[in-house]
Amino acid sequence: MKLSIETRKSGVVVPLGALRTARSGGVGEYPDLPVLGELCERCGLSFVQLLPVNDTGFQSSPYSALSAFALHPLYLRLADLPEAAAFRAEAESLASRFGGRKRFPYPEILSAKLALLRRIFDTALPAIRKDPALAAWIGANPWVRDYAVFLGLKEEHGGKSWKDWPARRDPGAGDIEALWEEPGRRDGHLFHAWVQLRCEEQFLAASRALEKRGVALKGDLPILMNDDSADVWAHRSWFRTDRIAGAPPDMFSELGQNWGFPIYDWGALAREGYSFWTGRLAQAAKFYGAYRIDHVLGFFRIWALPEREESGYLGAFEPGAAVSRAELAAAGFSDGRIRWISEPHIREAALSEAASRGAAAAVAAEGIAARAAEALLDRIGSEPLFLFKRSVRGEKDIRAAGLPEALRDFLQAAWRDRVLIPLGPDSFAFAWRHPSASAWPSLSDSERSALEGLLRAKAAESEREWEEHGRRLLSVLKDAADMLPCAEDLGAVPPLVPKVLAELGILGLRIPRWTRRWDEPGQPYVEPGDFPRLTVSAPSVHDTSTLRDWWEHEAGPADRTAAYGAAPPESWLPEVGARVLARFAAGASVLLVVQLQDLLDLSPAYASGDSRADRINVPGTVADSNWTWRMPVTLEDLAADPQWAGRVGRSVDRSAARRAASPAAGP
Repeated sequence: MKLSIETRKSGVVVPLGALRTARSGGVGEYPDLPVLGELCERCGLSFVQLLPVNDTGFQSSPYSALSAFALHPLYLRLADLPEAAAFRAEAESLASRFGGRKRFPYPEILSAKLALLRRIFDTALPAIRKDPALAAWIGANPWVRDYAVFLGLKEEHGGKSWKDWPARRDPGAGDIEALWEEPGRRDGHLFHAWVQLRCEEQFLAASRALEKRGVALKGDLPILMNDDSADVWAHRSWFRTDRIAGAPPDMFSELGQNWGFPIYDWGALAREGYSFWTGRLAQAAKFYGAYRIDHVLGFFRIWALPEREESGYLGAFEPGAAVSRAELAAAGFSDGRIRWISEPHIREAALSEAASRGAAAAVAAEGIAARAAEALLDRIGSEPLFLFKRSVRGEKDIRAAGLPEALRDFLQAAWRDRVLIPLGPDSFAFAWRHPSASAWPSLSDSERSALEGLLRAKAAESEREWEEHGRRLLSVLKDAADMLPCAEDLGAVPPLVPKVLAELGILGLRIPRWTRRWDEPGQPYVEPGDFPRLTVSAPSVHDTSTLRDWWEHEAGPADRTAAYGAAPPESWLPEVGARVLARFAAGASVLLVVQLQDLLDLSPAYASGDSRADRINVPGTVADSNWTWRMPVTLEDLAADPQWAGRVGRSVDRSAARRAASPAAGP
């Protein structure tokens, strides 16, 4: 059911694994969604938004998928499988085994489910081999062959990345087909296909049950693919594995971010009619009536890093207008001068000083410095000055030299110290923070002026290219399926992005606490009533604190007053959350989507003791608490609480009358 935007609507967003019902096996499952749909109907919620439900293997992040198409077996209800009659009691025991924990133990539950799935499959194998429905489903879903063969090989190699396999790292279509048909592997591949068929059946049934209640389902479409995925392994030509996606430096990340995912070869995808993306949308449309486009900015341009970099510092936007050697020469830069600003120059005294940090004696420091120079550096003639060897291609190569930490950090910082980043022998990009490079102060005023002029010209040229690129790609997505597209367009977004989104009728995202008039004195909050209509408003998302956590631990008095619309009580109360949500609901955004935690906080019976424990994810951290939050009460218990349901319904009511009653602005 396509999510209509003719009238303003409210919905709830939740990771599927976070759901808890009387029947769920220690983690939220596909059949739990109809129970959530019944609750939504009682509360006046029109849609359910899920985080991605793709198979991510033993990586708990839903944004690190093994396949763009395969569903996660973690969310299968094993007791409901048609082949599981003899195993029903064992399958149902998963609830008592894992159900009492506050957060679900991801690897334990997944291991237990996969082990039981194997036993169920082995018992039913003769019938599964002959099942015409499974054969027909495999024929209609050709991606499953790549996925099943990939998982089979991954299992053979102890779960290692395909890059670490001794063979079959670069297969052709014929190689995959031959492996699929290989007698000794056939049943193993059939297992993965059978699991995917059962996942799709349960998810489709859940989607249809929601639709019957008038509740739409909204999915989440990550833009990037895990490097260790069936799609990258089987279709290498669609990806640039020599370039890694990330983000440039900002106030939160001094060295930028390296996400570890390859970027796309958009030219190769275009030559195949963008079949990878149209296929993804067709698969999503089986279940969803709307979808969130994760990091939509990446469809305009992506921050691309050489594969040997560890940080996100030495990246450049792809696509992007490069500065040519000829343009630099025309601006007065000789080849020697170009080398000065594009290649780090390391002074011998600085190298020796860095080597001495932590060294037991001066003699030891001299030996360490000499070892570093021999491994990584070339002396410039007889000068006390070095360049990096041509064999050094990134921060990973410096780390691999095995030097003491202080010297390694010094050399990695030196590697990043440049005004221009070489993209090829005769093309360059400006370093994100080029004025902080040590070579910048050594330039004359005229040289700096010439470079800044080139930077402005290339920025304007790049923006024109980004706009055309984004409009073309997003048009392909919009036309590929009858779903409502919603974009995650947070961060430093150039004006061309909302322009193209508005042209195409793609909803943007507004997180009220971050939606301010940044260029005005005092940086006042934008009133929710002034948000563009074609937006989704979200008080919190999976990568932020919850609304209550923000209120209690991050917001200042002025923030809380703005959110509340008047001087608020000294501490958080359910009434505070209800009023703040009602004010957001009164806003102009056509969709309001609220995290389940924010709704649970409307009752002291369901609010956790520590709001900081309710986060789904803390970006940049690796912890068992990430992605494993689970609601503390069952959906059935919530449905039996008319007081809570009534408060939720009043808080998310999008009626026009409520907007008129809404006080002034708020985050």
